[in-house]
Amino acid sequence: MTTAPQHTGPGVRKVPPGPTAPAPQLSTQKRLFTRTLTRLLPLSPALILLLLFLAGPIAYCAYIAFTDLQLTGQAHSSFVGFANFRTAFKDSEFLNAVWLTLVFTVLSSLIGQNTIGLALAALMQRASKPVRTLTGGIVITAWVLPEVVAGFLLYAFFRREGTLNAILDWLHLPSQNWLFTLPILAVSFANVWRGTAFSMLVYSAALNEIPKEITEAAEVDGASGWRRMWHITLPMIRRSIGTNLMLNTLQTLSVFGLIWVMTRGGPGNKSQTLPLYMYEQAFQNSMIGYATAVALLLLLVGSLFSVIYMRLLRTEV
Repeated sequence: MTTAPQHTGPGVRKVPPGPTAPAPQLSTQKRLFTRTLTRLLPLSPALILLLLFLAGPIAYCAYIAFTDLQLTGQAHSSFVGFANFRTAFKDSEFLNAVWLTLVFTVLSSLIGQNTIGLALAALMQRASKPVRTLTGGIVITAWVLPEVVAGFLLYAFFRREGTLNAILDWLHLPSQNWLFTLPILAVSFANVWRGTAFSMLVYSAALNEIPKEITEAAEVDGASGWRRMWHITLPMIRRSIGTNLMLNTLQTLSVFGLIWVMTRGGPGNKSQTLPLYMYEQAFQNSMIGYATAVALLLLLVGSLFSVIYMRLLRTEV
């Protein structure tokens, strides 16, 4: 078999060989990388600070939770694995603190602050300007007070010789030592009294964003106030509800000073939530590793609440 000779004369045009590498694609990828790096470069100081002062301490605490580190009387700590977590779930005081933390969170955050804050915001929409100013000033004053000051005020209100019992005696109603008989309810009320202003401000801003034409049209169609609230107002402020619930829950889970000033977790451990339990284990029993393990469990509880809110109150229908 013979091959025809290839003519390379002046009348024959040579076909150049095709490209061996996709040069335009590589150039596009390089430009995208350069653009991404240019956008991230101004954020690098903030990322470094977050790694040093947020991610770093969290990672170190996560390591301590798996050791037997003690505050005093120990030369070196050792790795103990999941022993601290197993000890926690076998401790009746820890389980009691978990239960009281859930009760305190549900009563003061989910029910108290959220409901009362929404009710105040809705009522202030229809109130006159002097009433809005007076009500907002009273509620916000309780919010801006330091936690310790608010704790002393509510302690003076609920104690045996306090303001509440003086009012009940004046009304000839039975009184009692509220900090002894119902301590978790007393501290829950105190947290509601102090933190409702935040919910009121969030919901006031959300209600102001609802177009008045929608509510006026529903009112013309004969919808009652409750039906307008349920079918119009609440669906339109779903994002605000989710944000408020999440922030209030995370704040309530970390409340320490208010309960410590009012009851110190007592009587016994009837108002000892997880932050007070951690404090006792770390600084009174010197068990830093075990207390840090409990702190990680509390962080897990807060993350679980956040995920639930984001799933249930997402904006998609």
